[in-house]
Amino acid sequence: MSASRARGAASDPGHGGRRRAWVELLAGRVRRQQLGPEGEPKVGESAVRLLRRHLNLGDLVLEVDGPPRKQLCLNRLIDYDGPGAHTDLSSSLIGSALRDQAAQLGVPAAVLSSQVVASGFVQVCEADAGPPPKVLMTPDQRKKLSSLFEIAQNLLAQSMFSRLSFCQELWKVQNSLLLEAVWRLHVQNIVSLQELLESHADSQAVVAWLSRDLRLLCEQTEAPCQHADVARAMLSDFVQMLVLRGFQKNVDVRGTVEPEWMTQVAVAVLERMLASVLEALAAGIQEGSAAHKAVSCWFSVFSGHMYRSIISTESPKRFFCHTLTQILTHKPVLKVSDAVQMQREWSFARTPPLLSGLYRRLFVILSPEELVDCLQEVLETREVNWQHVLSCVSTLVICLPDAQQLVNGWVSRLLAHAFESCDLDSMVLAFLVARQAALEGPAAFPSYAAWFQAAFGSARGFHSCSKKALVFLFKFLSDLVPFEAPRYLQVHVLHPPLVPSKYRALLTDYVALARTRLADLKVSIENMGLYEDLSSAGDVTEPHRQTSQDVEKAIMVFEHTGKIPAAVLEASIFRRSYYLSHFLPALLTPRVLPRVPDSRAVLIESLRRAEKIPPSLYSTYRQACSTVREKPEDAASRREVEPSCAEEPLGLLTTALRELRASVTDPPQHDALSAQMAVISEQLRSALGLSEDDSDVEGAQVQLSVRAPELRPWEQRVVDLLLTSFCQNLMAASSVAPPDRQGPWAAHFVRTLCRRRLLPALLSRLCQLLHHQGPSLSASHVVGLAALAVHLGESRSALPEVHVGPPTPARGLPVPELFDILLPCRTQESSALCLKFCTAAISYSLCKFSSQSHDILYSCLSPGLIKKFQFIVFRWFSEARDPPSWEDPASSPWRPLCLPSADWQQAALCLWKQRTSRELLQREGLRLTYRDWLQLELEIQPEVDSLSDTERRDFHQWAIHQHFLPAPSATGGCDGDLEVACTTLVDVLMDFCQSSRSYDHSENSDLVVGGCTGNRDIFSRLQEMAADLEQGPAPLGHAAPRGHFLFGVFCRRLQALARGWDVASRLQRQRELLMCKRILLGLPPSVLVGSPCLEQLAAPDCDDFFHLVNSELRNFSHDGALTHDITAHFFRGLLNACSRSRDPSLAADLTLTACQTQCPLLLTSALLWWPHLEPELHHRWRRCSQSPLPTELRRLQEAQHFAASVLSPLAAPPAPSPAWLCAAALHFVIRRAGKESIRQELGQLDSQGEELLVFLFFFSLMGLLSSHLTPQAIGSLKALDVCAEVLGCLQRKRISWLPLFQLTEADAGLGRTLLRLAPDHQVRLLPVAFYSLLSYFDKDALLQEDAFLHVAVNMYLKLVGLFVAGETGAVWTPAHGGELQAQAGAGPGLSPDGPGRPALGGLRPGQPLLAQRAAVGTLTAALPVFSPGRPRKPDNKCSSFSAAVDTSVPKKELLRRGRGNAQMLTLLSVFKSPSLFTVRVLNTFGKTSMRRPALGISPGPGCVFGGRGAAWAQHTGFLAAAGRECGL
Repeated sequence: MSASRARGAASDPGHGGRRRAWVELLAGRVRRQQLGPEGEPKVGESAVRLLRRHLNLGDLVLEVDGPPRKQLCLNRLIDYDGPGAHTDLSSSLIGSALRDQAAQLGVPAAVLSSQVVASGFVQVCEADAGPPPKVLMTPDQRKKLSSLFEIAQNLLAQSMFSRLSFCQELWKVQNSLLLEAVWRLHVQNIVSLQELLESHADSQAVVAWLSRDLRLLCEQTEAPCQHADVARAMLSDFVQMLVLRGFQKNVDVRGTVEPEWMTQVAVAVLERMLASVLEALAAGIQEGSAAHKAVSCWFSVFSGHMYRSIISTESPKRFFCHTLTQILTHKPVLKVSDAVQMQREWSFARTPPLLSGLYRRLFVILSPEELVDCLQEVLETREVNWQHVLSCVSTLVICLPDAQQLVNGWVSRLLAHAFESCDLDSMVLAFLVARQAALEGPAAFPSYAAWFQAAFGSARGFHSCSKKALVFLFKFLSDLVPFEAPRYLQVHVLHPPLVPSKYRALLTDYVALARTRLADLKVSIENMGLYEDLSSAGDVTEPHRQTSQDVEKAIMVFEHTGKIPAAVLEASIFRRSYYLSHFLPALLTPRVLPRVPDSRAVLIESLRRAEKIPPSLYSTYRQACSTVREKPEDAASRREVEPSCAEEPLGLLTTALRELRASVTDPPQHDALSAQMAVISEQLRSALGLSEDDSDVEGAQVQLSVRAPELRPWEQRVVDLLLTSFCQNLMAASSVAPPDRQGPWAAHFVRTLCRRRLLPALLSRLCQLLHHQGPSLSASHVVGLAALAVHLGESRSALPEVHVGPPTPARGLPVPELFDILLPCRTQESSALCLKFCTAAISYSLCKFSSQSHDILYSCLSPGLIKKFQFIVFRWFSEARDPPSWEDPASSPWRPLCLPSADWQQAALCLWKQRTSRELLQREGLRLTYRDWLQLELEIQPEVDSLSDTERRDFHQWAIHQHFLPAPSATGGCDGDLEVACTTLVDVLMDFCQSSRSYDHSENSDLVVGGCTGNRDIFSRLQEMAADLEQGPAPLGHAAPRGHFLFGVFCRRLQALARGWDVASRLQRQRELLMCKRILLGLPPSVLVGSPCLEQLAAPDCDDFFHLVNSELRNFSHDGALTHDITAHFFRGLLNACSRSRDPSLAADLTLTACQTQCPLLLTSALLWWPHLEPELHHRWRRCSQSPLPTELRRLQEAQHFAASVLSPLAAPPAPSPAWLCAAALHFVIRRAGKESIRQELGQLDSQGEELLVFLFFFSLMGLLSSHLTPQAIGSLKALDVCAEVLGCLQRKRISWLPLFQLTEADAGLGRTLLRLAPDHQVRLLPVAFYSLLSYFDKDALLQEDAFLHVAVNMYLKLVGLFVAGETGAVWTPAHGGELQAQAGAGPGLSPDGPGRPALGGLRPGQPLLAQRAAVGTLTAALPVFSPGRPRKPDNKCSSFSAAVDTSVPKKELLRRGRGNAQMLTLLSVFKSPSLFTVRVLNTFGKTSMRRPALGISPGPGCVFGGRGAAWAQHTGFLAAAGRECGL
């Protein structure tokens, strides 16, 4: 009660008349109660308890600027303006409070202190948080942070501060942290930057946060502000820390050694910053813009003075070298052919100053030798950005004084290596570097002509060592011809390589090719100037202009030297044609001769005395000069009259068109239009020189190139005059009357233009105007050309089809559909033009043919243009997406379009709302369907779209979910079926990527599913809809779930493709499969693996994916494995699906067990990529289950460990089952090891089962065939050695291996599994592998093999079939096929069951003797195709496989000793029954073994076995001779 009265007394002003302060109350309390000696400690304890109970540690730390009061407060104790005693007192008080609070909470005081300081730190950072992101602090924030740091330092001194806890608290709110505040933590030694970064668990998040803030720092550093010095110091400290930690001496940034966490973060941040500025440079930034300043700021960190404190650590040099490597390899999208064509655009003068400045900064720390070494290493080991590489070479040549010598030496080493090993890459690089250096002028590097002549113009050239080098050089130069600039071709022709006389034909062939190319480019060697700069790759100057320049240059040289220029003397001897036909006529141009001879006259006289001017030509010149002196006026008047004579027909045509305009605007004169058009037609024929029958266009073909339409100048003038007149007439007529009351003048005018010779020129000019110059057209031009397009469509039946050049469709197009191609809507500008044109064309046609049926409108307008109009209106105008409100049918936007200030958007909306146009747009064939919308939306380029990313996404959501998805299928919708919508989207997406509709898109924009360019957002919509389908309700009932819709789409599309073994069919199917795979990889992995039911212990449903792998992806696998991406995707999906199962381990085991029989290729693929897959699989499995890996995954792991142990020095453990899995793992390990011999390792397999060696032999055979077919595979000789060693091991252990060459789909278990591990084309080529190993067969082992001859003949028949069919034949020709199929069975591609697996034809054990004789007879009948004595039929094309491998057989191989006795014993063991056949075979073989050359058998064009051809030739020769001797 007393306390309450006291509070009332203190607060109630009524008592005593005034309000008393706490000080007075306390003073009174002191006066009323006197404390004894024991009372003072009790009062102190009470005060401490009171403070503890009401203390707020966060406010205590942040109380730095409270209002001034007389009483003592905590804010005064820690005020940053207060004296030092107060600071000490506040720190002591805060420390005591923190200790007490920590004791109460039961936590360490250091942890609590860190949390309190971190809370205060975050509050300071958030004090000035505004919408624009910031990294710098305000002055007030800096003051508060300084006081907070003093407290933190005192806490550190008292060991009451945990840096780790402090960092962890900060990372919880990392988006609120200011970069300057973090930097000040480092500067004030509270927490270092490295310690702070290392405390974060997610490296990717750290990289993203730090990269973002560094970009903001760069932007704010260059912005005008008072704290720029602070920003620069921050940037310097951050960069130094990142460089020091990321590029230590023991760090390998190339990834060969796993770097530590901090190193990864540092390198990733620096790489991301550089990549962002390089992308900004590539996108094009305007000088002075914020982006330009930010890029400049980041490039400033490469200044050498920034690394003075750490220059001794060698880290800056490694960082600069790494930076140069990243620049050179940034987005390598250009091919070598592009670099050859475009390198003149990358000279030093044309390189962006920021990029060249960066190069120069890098050159300061790196020595010239290090620069060249770095360039060479990058170019030899990586894909490069040729623009950056060549611009770097230009900068190197310009900026370094010793660069010429270094580059010369580098180019020489490249050429030496190229000719030594026929290395095409080194050759290309040498030429590109030399040409790029030569572009910088003779002061920096010799001209290209001088370099080429020095390198190849003497007997000491790199090419002069052998014929092989000469062939290599001219093959390279010939391959360059299609991409060469005329300048370089001229150099090669005028300064050719020195070639010995006996190889002169090589040079002659190349010169003829180069001259042909120059003729195609309309460049003449003979007309080339004397002083043309052959080192530049610029356009060739016009001959007459170049001749004038030559004359002026010769006169200038003559003035300086007083002698006839050497170039003129050389031309008079070696280039006499140009000298006499061009140079002398230009030099001897008639003029009034000066009284005192000038330099020109003196040069002419010197040439005359040197007998370099023919006397007749000189006398003609003197006579002409005198004539010019006598009659200067006549010549001038003659030159003035000639142009007017040439212009006369065009002037008459202009007059006739002007008169037509008067008739069009005067309705009473409409009857005279026909007569006036006849006059125009006559004048047009005269102007163009047309014949009488030129008006007939029937049967004519119009060829048009959309990319580069060409017109002769005179034709362009005439067509421009006609188009201008039509547009002016239309605008003038529309000002008087609407189109339906203007008479037929427009139709007559268009029919006049449709002449055989004029129509191509007209369409070419329309292509130029609409497709290439569209944005520059005025409103009257657009309206006029739209009306012209309508009338051309009206006359479509009388017009020929237009064949548009590639890459547009090859079929002929009606003229109205041509405008659909000319008016794309990919960008904002092109969409605006398309909208204007479509609005004008539809409005004009509706008004012009208002009284006629809609069929006329349908024929006049292209359906594509009408759909594009709907597409753009939907995209641009949100009000058009609402249900239509019908307006007055009489309203028409045509009249507003004819006004000078036409509002196109208002006109388009007006047309959209008009009843007549709505009825037209709803007609079948003109309505915009879901498929049409997708096709058009895919062509949009987001970076130049009129819609922002958010607006485009909202439009997509409306179009799909509100417009097309609920619409009925009869109107182009999806009937509400989301799966139908997804199916259509995938179909259109794949069609788009397979087509060429994106032919003129930017090469830097990539559709997410392929190299085709397009709107990447459409694929995002597919991902969203696929996710919606995944999360949708399960099907009702217990019906079996359907497979994923994607596999249905893929199956349907793949079935529609032609099947065959020809290259075109396989490439088309491979391209389609690549698109399928990319779409699968872009979608969740659950698409591949269906989710198992939680109620049942069932494996996930993978049947669809298994079928796709077995039927399609297997045929494009390499060496028994799929690519890593699809393999990893499958296993991710498998583990995700298993994690949702009741028993994850069981589900995984069931699926992988099914893989062993249904899709073994997935397991061998996992073995190939196991080093990359294993960490991810372990991580994912630990996330879904605490149990060990499933049994089947451990089986893969054990197979991998077993394979590794075989190649280790230790004894190999027993091979786990199944044997084929261990064999696959061992095959991949052997291939990766790349050892020269594996005989010792194979010896460790003696204790293993026989099956392991057989399966290993099968995989080795597939590797041998892959080495022939795949350029990047292991060498064929090395693969052959591996096969031979495995075969030898099999033969030593007496293990039968012939069944591997008799596998069929009908075989249970073994055959089916192995055939599903190899592509069909490799199985078809097993005969090649068989006969490649023929010389390694053991005669003793073959004695025990009854089936050997049967297999040998069967393989030979299939080999003959491969050769005769030429890889493309599905059936034999009637001359060979019927007998061979009937007697010996079908070979590869010849199976009666179709073009699937090859049937096992030929001889089989147990066959009757007659059948055996028939088989040998067919072999003999087919053999002559291999004999050089008999030519092949012209329809028997050479196998593409034969072209892919080495078919040469060295002569010494043909002379090797045969193995006839082994073959004789083999025959004897096979044909055990005594018969005439056996006797004659033995007799024949006895003869052949004694006089083998009499057989006349040598490897013909079908022999494809490389250096082992002799044994094959001997064996086939024996078989052929045996057949002939037996009378077969």
